[in-house]
Amino acid sequence: MNKSIYRKQAKEAFLFDTKVENLFISEYMVTAPGEFVKVYLTALMLADLQEPVTHEGIARRLGIPEEEVLRAWTYWEGMGIVAKHYPDPEDRLRYEVELIHIRELVYGKIPKRRKGAVEESRKAPLRLEDKAIRDMYATIEKVTGRLLGGKEPAEIMSWITDYGATPEMIVYAYSFCVRTRKKDNPRYVGTVVREWAEKGLLDGEKIEKHLEEVDNRHYIYKRILKALGFLRNATEEERRLMDSWLDEMGFTLDKILDACSKTSGIPNPNMNYVNKILRNWHEGTGSKQEGDTRKGGTVPSVFRYYDYLREEAERQASDRRNRVYREFPRIREIDEELRKHGMEVSRIMVSGATNAPERIRDLKRRADGLGEEKAMILTDNNLDKDYLEVVYACSECRDTGTNDMGERCSCFSKRLGEVDEWQKKIKES
Repeated sequence: MNKSIYRKQAKEAFLFDTKVENLFISEYMVTAPGEFVKVYLTALMLADLQEPVTHEGIARRLGIPEEEVLRAWTYWEGMGIVAKHYPDPEDRLRYEVELIHIRELVYGKIPKRRKGAVEESRKAPLRLEDKAIRDMYATIEKVTGRLLGGKEPAEIMSWITDYGATPEMIVYAYSFCVRTRKKDNPRYVGTVVREWAEKGLLDGEKIEKHLEEVDNRHYIYKRILKALGFLRNATEEERRLMDSWLDEMGFTLDKILDACSKTSGIPNPNMNYVNKILRNWHEGTGSKQEGDTRKGGTVPSVFRYYDYLREEAERQASDRRNRVYREFPRIREIDEELRKHGMEVSRIMVSGATNAPERIRDLKRRADGLGEEKAMILTDNNLDKDYLEVVYACSECRDTGTNDMGERCSCFSKRLGEVDEWQKKIKES
């Protein structure tokens, strides 16, 4: 007999309700990152609808990277309300997610098999939490003002696996190199990371103490204070004052100590008295120091010139890259693929999978193939294979004035002779 009354099954998700356990809202949601809550609730909705659920599908629905979904599952796994199941035990990046009934978890009604899976997942031999790695990369990109791409993410991860470095220390190294050396290339930063790791400087406090002991500027502060009879660290205001003598007025340490010696005849020598002496010298002799017979500008003006050269070289490279991307869209695609390869290598290294070396080698082979394709497109169109690279005036220091050993570059005297002409052009423009 045909049915005369029936109700058509609704298909659209928004026509249904999703039941969320109050324990989740009161105990788990409050302290969880917002994106992770979105991932959990979306998966709960799709699972209730018995729709196919994939990490990629959730990411697309929420408009977030797939890595963010994977990080969410790692977080909820740590909280004990999901369990990861690996079809291939050696592949730690491919897994299914089981949503656990929280009431059963709290009141001890989860079967022993499931409890064991949760506990085992908590003991997974990951070297680092995904979130720590993600935060590290994000902070490095903020410090350097550029996106990490190519082999750099994998190189950064190798410092963790090879040197025992920590994310905090790596971020500190990038900040230190950018701030004090005007360098952010991984080869230079890696040298600093290795040196710090060998000294056991794995956190900010130890690094700060080390830098205070060896940093040149700190040594200058101590030397000036000692000349004035003070055996203590400089105050913030005193550091600001001494920085102005070195950076704004361009005096050398010897010239500052000469000014300090002028205080020997007064009862209470102080920084303000020295400041008056140096300011009078500065205003009386212009921007150059007494006794400085070198042709060209002062040290501070040369470093401003270096900044100009570096920024101009990077701007020209950006213009070339944008032009090539417009004319040859495939090169943009290759660069984006290379960036994804670098991030994937990092994820594999974090996973601790037993087949990680083999998969990394495979990704590197594919990256090399993409690099060869990119070079072929450029050379076939009469462009040098390094056409998109930044061309610095000095390849040794990359227009920073200091080489990879932290020493003054051999090009410094040449730039010292060029700076007056550069300043003249600025005034005329």
